[in-house]
Amino acid sequence: MKKKNRNLALITGAGGLIGSESARFFFGKGFRVLGVDNDMRRAYFGREASVAGNIKLLEDELEGYRHFGFDLRDTGKLNDLLEEYAGEIAIIIHAAAQPSHDWAAADPLTDFAVNASSTLNLLETARKFVPGTVFIYTSTNKVYGDTPNSLPLRETESRWEIESSHRFFEKGVDESMSIDQSLHSLFGASKVSADILVQEYGRYYGMKTACFRCGCITGPRHAAAELHGFLSYLVKCALSGRRYTVIGYKGKQVRDNLLAEDLVSMFWHFFQKPRSGAVYNAGGGRKTSCSVMEAIRICEKVTGRKVDFTYSDRSRKGDHIWWISDTGKFEKDYPGWKTESGVEDIVRRIYAGLKGMK
Repeated sequence: MKKKNRNLALITGAGGLIGSESARFFFGKGFRVLGVDNDMRRAYFGREASVAGNIKLLEDELEGYRHFGFDLRDTGKLNDLLEEYAGEIAIIIHAAAQPSHDWAAADPLTDFAVNASSTLNLLETARKFVPGTVFIYTSTNKVYGDTPNSLPLRETESRWEIESSHRFFEKGVDESMSIDQSLHSLFGASKVSADILVQEYGRYYGMKTACFRCGCITGPRHAAAELHGFLSYLVKCALSGRRYTVIGYKGKQVRDNLLAEDLVSMFWHFFQKPRSGAVYNAGGGRKTSCSVMEAIRICEKVTGRKVDFTYSDRSRKGDHIWWISDTGKFEKDYPGWKTESGVEDIVRRIYAGLKGMK
């Protein structure tokens, strides 16, 4: 029997921002790509958040791309897929998720099933059919709950900022921060469950697994909606004239931002030298950080348009007042990786991409 080539990348959430960027990246590296995505994003956030267009582009642009529209909660179809391609799958990138605080609070059963139970389904199926395959999980900084809010923060004119004497000031929060004794939000809780499962399958079974605890991942292909996709949605509002709602903390809450392509580059570096049960914070660091109000001003500068916004003083439960990701652990393990974009560069990339889609 002819030996099969192990050059397949299996990507869940393939139509989403991270999934579609992963598909293009690994295709460019000579991989064949299998995508799984049932466009649940449309069910979560409405028609404008549908990833059907992204899926169509993958089918049109990536030769040999195969798409599967089933739900990862369907263990029968998941088993059939991995059994069929067992000798060919080199990497699994699990980017499918329910990504919203607010949506999770409205339907916690579905949120947990999609985020946690589906991850367990995929891990167990991978252990059964492709135990040597690299398994990458897109986790979130929300696994830390609201612990970052206990940091020594001070209010400035345009943002909340950590005290300059604190060890997190220059580079941000590292992986030593506890995920215990905090308010996570129900979304954060489901992602914590999946995060720990991915670690456990790495440590207990020796699988090559990694959790990338992402901050705000963004880019021109983001099907952004009001409840998810902060920076891209803000640019979309600036372009369309739609009113944007600033939620809580006087709009001074801070996030760092990372282009999806830079995140996928992290995946590639890990794939070439995998570990078991690895955990990495993934973000753009201080140079890509901004508050919501700072982001509004940057959007106005880049687009040349005023952003129409209103303010709601009821902050989201478990939300972060200040977050900047320290990627030092990853950079130590994989010194070839780096990101150079600043926050204004990122906004310009999003703006150019959205204008091109009109």
